[in-house]
Amino acid sequence: MSALLGPTEIRDLAAKLDVTPTKKLGQNFVHDANTVRRIVASGGVTAESRVLEVGPGLGSLTLGLTETGAAVTAVEIDARLAAQLPATVSAMQPAAQLTVVHQDALKVAADDLPVAPTHLVANLPYNVSVPVLLHLLATFPSIERLLVMVQAEVGYRLAADPGSKVYGSPSVKAAWYGDWRIAGQVSRQVFWPVPNVDSVLVGFVRKDPPGDELLRSRVFALVDAAFQQRRKMLRQALSGILGGSAHASEVLEASGIAPTARGEELGVDDFVRLGRTVLAAAS
Repeated sequence: MSALLGPTEIRDLAAKLDVTPTKKLGQNFVHDANTVRRIVASGGVTAESRVLEVGPGLGSLTLGLTETGAAVTAVEIDARLAAQLPATVSAMQPAAQLTVVHQDALKVAADDLPVAPTHLVANLPYNVSVPVLLHLLATFPSIERLLVMVQAEVGYRLAADPGSKVYGSPSVKAAWYGDWRIAGQVSRQVFWPVPNVDSVLVGFVRKDPPGDELLRSRVFALVDAAFQQRRKMLRQALSGILGGSAHASEVLEASGIAPTARGEELGVDDFVRLGRTVLAAAS
């Protein structure tokens, strides 16, 4: 196997680039080779994969991905890191297939990438992980699988089932795109600097979407309304978006949902039925 970056190499690269990891960008660099290879293996990456990596940083995970022979496109918002990454990977793995895109992952578009990705594997910045995932899944329907390292709180929310204490708007929106699971825990000690939160690996396999973009937009708006006042019954929580509590009750009942239910009790299929009823009534 080719060499990966260790603690010494990570610190040397950071010093060379005058990079001080910032909380604003959620920068915590992985320096443990075993963790890197575990992520790559859990993500199902092979030589045939076309991988999108977000926030490659100094290149720890990037090298783990490229050593499989996969074609990797890394999206990096920090100009210094984006400029250095090709040189780091080339020096350690001359045959690596790597494209670096200097871009904000929240703004990256399909035209920004050289090929349509089949896999998303990343150590995601904690502060923007959910918006980034939802944006990328919507922008790149070619992504079949993903494996991301996120803050534990975020990971459990993404994989939560209805009724769970951590189930919320991100859980429903994520479920629109496919099935989620917690794929493992990650020690704080594999990062530099050591974060003050726990991390988990979250896996995803895409399913056919339950509807078109119009339905998705309507469903997501209903989800937002339901969870903005999650302690209220749906007939109250949705009254603003559905023209009053009486009409909200009618729409809910027509969708087979009790008006006295709360958003946290509904799965994505329930919200999809509700969205279809709303669109049908408007047509």
